[in-house]
Amino acid sequence: MKRLRPPRRGIALAAAMLMATTGLAACGGSNSGSGTVHLTWYINPDVGNADASKGGQATLAKECSDASNGKYQIKVQLLPNSASDQRIQLLRRLAGGDKTMDLMSVDPAFVSEFAAAGYFAPVPQNMVATFKQDRVQSSIDASTYDGKLMSVPFWANTQLLWYKKSIAKSAGLDMSKPVTWDQLIKAAQKTKTQIGVQAALYEGYSVWINALVTGAGGKIVDNPNATYENLKMGLNTAAGKDAARIIHEVSSTGVGGPAMGSSTETESLNLFISKKGAFLVNWPYTYGAYTGKDKSDVAATMYPETVAGKASRPPYGGIQLAVGKDSQHSTLAYQAAACITNEKHQAQYMIASGNPASRKAVFSDSTTTFTPPGGKPTTVLQAFPNGIAAKIRESLDAAAARPLTPYWGDISTALQQKFSPPNAVNQNTPSKAQSFILNVLKGKALL
Repeated sequence: MKRLRPPRRGIALAAAMLMATTGLAACGGSNSGSGTVHLTWYINPDVGNADASKGGQATLAKECSDASNGKYQIKVQLLPNSASDQRIQLLRRLAGGDKTMDLMSVDPAFVSEFAAAGYFAPVPQNMVATFKQDRVQSSIDASTYDGKLMSVPFWANTQLLWYKKSIAKSAGLDMSKPVTWDQLIKAAQKTKTQIGVQAALYEGYSVWINALVTGAGGKIVDNPNATYENLKMGLNTAAGKDAARIIHEVSSTGVGGPAMGSSTETESLNLFISKKGAFLVNWPYTYGAYTGKDKSDVAATMYPETVAGKASRPPYGGIQLAVGKDSQHSTLAYQAAACITNEKHQAQYMIASGNPASRKAVFSDSTTTFTPPGGKPTTVLQAFPNGIAAKIRESLDAAAARPLTPYWGDISTALQQKFSPPNAVNQNTPSKAQSFILNVLKGKALL
C-alpha cells in the first residue's frame, strides 16, 4: 500500500483530545450472557433516524438482528447531519482505536481516505463476490481502493434534473431530449423562474463542481491513486473553465435564487417547491419530500449537460458500509452487512427513505413492499412512479464519483473555499483553486 502523509494536524489533535476525555479506545463491543454479540452501527441520518418503525437504517438493524437467531444484536449510533462532520467523527474514533466501530455508514467520498490509512477490516475473500453481485458499477467503484473491495455497496445515490412540466413547456424546452445548463439558464430567465443548486460551503458544492468538470470531459484529479507529492490536477483546463462559467452564469443572472451561496439540498428543494422554482438538481429523495400542491407537475430527467452534445456525468453519492479495523467482531459485522444489503432490505429502504438501492434488480421490483406507520403498502415503482425509478437507474450507470483519492477531504474543502462566493467565480478561479489545493497538500498553505 502506498505511503501517505499523516492526517491533518487538527484531526490528529482532535482524536487525541477525544480519547483523553471520553476513553474511546476502551469502549469495546460486548457479549450478553446468552452469547449474543452486540454490534454497533454508526448510521448517517435518514428517515426516522433511530426509530425502528419507519424503514430507515434502524429498521434494517432490527430486522437483521432478529434474523440472526441470536448471533448478534445491532445497536445504532447516530452520526452528525453533514458528510464533513460525519467524516471527522469517524476519523477520530478510528484513529483512537475505538473497538465499537463494528459497522459504519461512510460517504463514498471518504472511503479511499479511510482505506488508505488502514482503518478498515479486510472484506472476507469469500464474501467479495456476494457484495459485488447485482450492484451498479458506480457503487462497486466507490467501494474499491487500490484494486480491492474495501467496503460494501449499501445505497447508491445520484442527482437528477427535476423540473415542473408546465414551466419547461412554457420555456420551449423538449425534456425528452438532453438539456444543457445554458438552456436551463435561458429558460429560467425567459419564464422569470429559478434553478435550485447547492453552492454553500459544504460537500454538496464540491459535488456540483465535480459534476460540471466531469460533464465537460475533465477530471479534478488526474491520478487519484498517487501520493500527494505526485498528485496531478485537471482544474486549470477547458473543463474547469466550463464549470466556472456555468457557476458564474447561474449566480450572476440571478436564476440561482437570492441566497445561492448558502444553499444546500434543503434550501434548493424549498426554492423548487416555491412559485419561483422551475428546475432543480438534487437527489432522488426529492420526489417523496416534495410538498407543493402541484406534485403532478413534477418530473425528472437526466442531469444537465455541461457542454452541448457531451453526455452529462451525474453526481454519484450514497453510502458504503465498512467495518473498523479494531472491531472485535468483524466476521459477524460483515455477515450483518450482507443481511442489510440483501435485495429485500434494499427495496424496503429505497421505498421508506427515498434513497436508491445499489442493487440493479430493485429498480424494477414490483412485489416487495414497505408499509410506513399509518400508511399503506408501497412498492419501489409506486414510490418512484412515471418512469423515475428507471431514470435513477440510468443516471447511476452514467454517474461519476468524486475523485477516489485519500486526499479528497482536503481537496474538497479547498475547492469550496476558492469557488466561493459563487458570484465571484470567473475564468481565473480554476487556476487559483488548483494552485491552492496543491499548496495545501504540500503543507505550503492552510485551509
